[in-house]
This record gives sequence, structure tokens and C-alpha cells, in this order.
Amino acid sequence: MHRRLVMKRLLFAFAVCFCLVLGVSTRHSVDAQQSSTLSQRTPVPAARVTTAAAAQQPAAPAPQVTVQATPPAGYAGSDTCALCHEGHATNLGRTAHGQIQNPRSPAAARGCESCHGPGQAHVDDDAKGNIKRFGALKPAEVNETCLSCHNRGAHAAWEGSTHEARNLSCTTCHSVHSPASAKSQLAKATETATCATCHRLQVTKTERAVAHMPVREGKMSCSSCHNPHGSISNVKNLKTGSSVAELCTSCHTEMRGPTLFEHAPVRENCATCHDPHGSSNDRMLVVRMPMLCQRCHIASKHPATLYDTDQITGTGKSNRMFGRSCVNCHQMVHGSNHPSGQFYMR
Repeated sequence: MHRRLVMKRLLFAFAVCFCLVLGVSTRHSVDAQQSSTLSQRTPVPAARVTTAAAAQQPAAPAPQVTVQATPPAGYAGSDTCALCHEGHATNLGRTAHGQIQNPRSPAAARGCESCHGPGQAHVDDDAKGNIKRFGALKPAEVNETCLSCHNRGAHAAWEGSTHEARNLSCTTCHSVHSPASAKSQLAKATETATCATCHRLQVTKTERAVAHMPVREGKMSCSSCHNPHGSISNVKNLKTGSSVAELCTSCHTEMRGPTLFEHAPVRENCATCHDPHGSSNDRMLVVRMPMLCQRCHIASKHPATLYDTDQITGTGKSNRMFGRSCVNCHQMVHGSNHPSGQFYMR
């Protein structure tokens, strides 16, 4: 029995060795055939390999060459203008009008002659006439030139606007060649200074110490509420809405109705009680309370008390002259949603 077991193990070991030898020999045969086949193939030239590798790489961008187109008849070209007006040409190149990469800019069209008109006759004229000089043009002519490009968006309502009716031109506020502001190419350093040239009373109100719009802090500007180029929906050049109340509630949304019991002045016009540019009274009121409330509430509910010298400084001082006055009780003066809020007390 033991002898048979030994014979089986020997036969198994012999079979395993035979399989290993056969596998190794077959592997060498296959490798030899592959080497023979590769050696018989025609080698690829090095130049072809280099060309194929280069074709896979992205091509280098061609250098951009600026070609100065020949000006049409009557035009001299911006380069000719710069020979005499070098300072204007340098300043213009720093503004939006001088950005040639913008297809809507004058520099991308005829350059200086996009606004001033054909200049060849001006070059040939010893008296240097025959050119559009904006300082000598009428406001309507200046605006016509500017509106040839600036006729959309915020400028769409310029025709018929208050500023156009007052015979103002675009160059009244803006400077094309020598802007003093960081944006909008204004002739003054700031928007407030530009508006103060005419609207001195309104700008002065913003400088009041008690209650004012945050214009001097830089959080707002005149154009936050107004569109100086005109408005289609109102006569106050308001930027939003068609009424003062709509404009104010675009920011002061907590005052927006409708409410169950509405206060008529609030719905009609916020400026009935508040001065939007600034006031010497608290909360930018046009008049101090209770005199403000008595403009309308003359003889309703409370006695028709005349808040004169005796009520203010005399012996019979009224308690309505202190604190928040009428609003001490009528807290919901902008409107109430309470079922018992008809007197704006809750």
C-alpha cells in the first residue's frame, strides 16, 4: 500500500515538471516569432515621427498685426489728429471712448472723427475751421452727436426729459477728454459735486447733521433715486416706480402696504411728512411733531389745541411736545393690520 502511494506521488511530480518545461519552451518560441516579424518591418523615418508629434501639439497663435485701414475720402485718421492734439489723444485712450477692442467705442470706428466729423478739410484749412467743435455747438447739436451711440438703457428717456427742456447738453455734466471722476466721465470729481452745480439746495440738505441721506458717507448718491437722463414714467426723474411712494418702498419695504387701516399720506406721498434729501428734524420730518400732525388733524378726536408759545415754553407745557409726541400712542402711523388699529395705536 505504501509502495503504491509513493508511485502516485512520483507520477504527479513528473507531470508537473513536464508541463513547466513545455510552457517555457512555447514562450520562447512565441517571443522569437514576434522578434522576427518586427525586424522584417520597414522602420519609420525620424522626420515623419517628429512631424506627427508636432501635428498633435496645438498650433501657436499667429501674431496679431494691427493694420491701419486707409481712411475714406474726407477723413484724415486719428493718427493725423494726434499730431496736433496729442494731449487729447492721450487722455482719450484712457477712457471708455478710446478702447479699440470695444466694437461700440468711437476708437473702433473712425476714432476722433466719429464724433468730430470728417477732418481732412480741417487739416487742409489754414484757419483750422471745417470741424465740429463741441464748445461752439448748440446743446441740441451736442446731444444729437452723443445720442447717436448713447440712446439705450438709462439714456433712452433723454429726449423730452427735464434736463433737456432746460437746454442742458451732455457736456454740461460729462467730459470726454478730461474726466475728473473715476467713473461716468464726469466733469467734477464726484457725482454729488456735479449735481450741486445746479441743485445746491438739495445737496445742502444732505449735509445737515441731524437727519440726512447717507450721501456724504458714500452709501448713496443722487443717482440712487434719480435718473439724470430722464424717466418715462414720472416727471421727477425717479429711477424706480412712477411715484415717490413706490421709490421709497423699494428700499423701505417694511412701510409698503396694503394694510388693513391705511394712512392716506403714506399711500399718496412719503414726502408729505419726510424730506427725502435731509432735514433738521428727527427722522427727516419736514416739520417737528406735533405741528406736523396738526397740518391735517386740526379738530379730530383730540381738542384743537394750538401748540404755540404757551404750550412749548410757557407754564402750560404740553406733554405732546416731548419724546415722540403723537407717536407715543399712535405708533403704527404708517398703517395698521390690527383689527382694532383704526387709530394706529396697535
